[in-house]
Amino acid sequence: MSLLKQLFLAICLFLVVAFTGSFITSVESSREQLLSQLRSHAQDAATALALSMTPHIDDPAMIELMVSSVFDSGYYATIRVVRVDNGETLVERRTTTTVDKVPSWFVKLINLQPEGGDAMIMRGWDQAARVEVLSHPQFALAKLWDSAVGSAIWLLLCGLVSSILGGWLLRTQLKPLDNMVQQAHAISRREFFTLPRVPRTPELKRVVLAMNQMVEKLKTLFAEEAARSEKLREEAYQDNLTGLANRRLFDIHLVNQLSAHEQNAEGYLIMLRVNDLGGLNQRLGGQRTDTLIAAIGELLKRLLEHPDRSNWLASRSRGGEFTLLAPGLSGEDADRLALQLIDSLESLRQTGASDCTPVAHLGIAAFRPGEDVPAVINRGDQALAQAQSNSAKFWERLDDFNAAPSQSLNDWRGWIDEALNKGKLELYFQPVVDCSDTRRILHHKVLARLIDPQGEAIAAGRFLPWIERLGWTARFDIAMVKHALAHLAAHQQPIALSLSAATLREAQAQAQLIALLKENPAHAALMTLEVDERHLPPPAELERLSQAVHTAGFNLGLQHFGGRFSLIGNLTHLGLAYLKVDGTYIRAIDLESDKRMFIEAMFRATNSIDLPLIAEMVETEGELQALKELGIKGAMGRLIGAPAPWGM
Repeated sequence: MSLLKQLFLAICLFLVVAFTGSFITSVESSREQLLSQLRSHAQDAATALALSMTPHIDDPAMIELMVSSVFDSGYYATIRVVRVDNGETLVERRTTTTVDKVPSWFVKLINLQPEGGDAMIMRGWDQAARVEVLSHPQFALAKLWDSAVGSAIWLLLCGLVSSILGGWLLRTQLKPLDNMVQQAHAISRREFFTLPRVPRTPELKRVVLAMNQMVEKLKTLFAEEAARSEKLREEAYQDNLTGLANRRLFDIHLVNQLSAHEQNAEGYLIMLRVNDLGGLNQRLGGQRTDTLIAAIGELLKRLLEHPDRSNWLASRSRGGEFTLLAPGLSGEDADRLALQLIDSLESLRQTGASDCTPVAHLGIAAFRPGEDVPAVINRGDQALAQAQSNSAKFWERLDDFNAAPSQSLNDWRGWIDEALNKGKLELYFQPVVDCSDTRRILHHKVLARLIDPQGEAIAAGRFLPWIERLGWTARFDIAMVKHALAHLAAHQQPIALSLSAATLREAQAQAQLIALLKENPAHAALMTLEVDERHLPPPAELERLSQAVHTAGFNLGLQHFGGRFSLIGNLTHLGLAYLKVDGTYIRAIDLESDKRMFIEAMFRATNSIDLPLIAEMVETEGELQALKELGIKGAMGRLIGAPAPWGM
């Protein structure tokens, strides 16, 4: 039983005891007072009758008349006149009246007996007769009953008001305890917030201040470790001049993008080379040349701000050479992007290039998962060389294969729409295991296949770019959630499901998602919704989404984490179930010490708030062993298990 209930019951018990005692004392006092009044009433009547009858002691008719007149005018049980010498009753009046307005149980409980009085009738100096009077208690009982009812109503009203006020006062005074309980539960969910209002009660004030101090200390430790990890990431993977990724991070991303992962999409590699960088250094000086290079870096950063390009990577390889890795980009869009880049680069001409040559040339090379890295790089170099040799055109695109599907956009629209409407969607599951015991499955990551008109299951890497181009990603998310909930109805095993950027951006899609989650509370504990670090909305919107998901009873996780480590400071308010570290930082972690150092710093930061880390794309035993040594909670990848239908 809660402290609030215990104190409230104690107050109620105290009020009951106090009011019961007060009620009993009041009734007993009234009873004694009424008994005294009954005795006085009877004695006064007897004395008055005796004095009135003295002159008429020998007149029986007068005596009877006087007795009757007194008896009829008051509340008497009996009035009797008795001779003294022989005990003969001269006159007697008796009533059989009962108290109808007073309950019989009250009459028995009070036990108010008739009270009597007597007086002597004198004949000269001799006692001739005695007047005996018994007062009837009916009047006293009625008055006592009315008084008791009034007292009971008043005491009950006072008790009710006191209980309400006492309960309100207790709830108000103990509300900080409820806030501290919520704060403790939030800490267990990896949410860290301080209580803004400090109670005035000294005892509670000390506890609240101590809790706030502990939370602030945890947040400070977390922020320090996060800053240290971000610094390590910048030193290892960021170009100092432009703030873009360096060549090393580009190579890692390209290797991952070309791996035969089903979610990897084909696209284009764009190479940009500034013309005559050495000559620019001589003509303009190093500082102005660096300004030009930094301006090109800002131009590429602005390109990546578009929500649909969050999985692209812009990098500076060396000197005046830049690369743009654009998975999911079609050939037509690549041509439009090249023209846009050339126009934007020409706007920088006043910064450093001469009027007779372009600021830079572009080489655009197609790629698809499964290709070798050198083949793609060579294709890009060849496209760049052709662009530099063509004075009429400053860019060139090379496709050594038909990267685009044979169907047109209308064909893709038709069969994707049919697949979503008719539920032609097949779920695949990839296990996520505990690093310390790979036989223990933490959950299964849910992936999708769409069934095309020929009945073939199409991997996500092929159809997701088309779904994004059609603007149906939020619709696809809802379909995936429905299928995943249907799967949970048959198989009670934990799963994780990714949400797209469109669902995070669109208020209507979010509302539809939350409504769907609230309709299925039975499966809440078994499903974790994952958001991509590259698609995160602003902190306030992300916090609202987190609260809505938690209110529905579901969990929230973050996947592909690491590229924007500076955002880790916002994680203390989200109550995330885990972080999934991007495979970019996991590949060859057993061989590259700087990756190991970065993941170790990330682990220290997240471990300070008890936030588990799960490694993505683990493909070798060496990587798994390194993760186990670092204390990483879980792992997933081809080494652990490839995506497959349930039960296979």
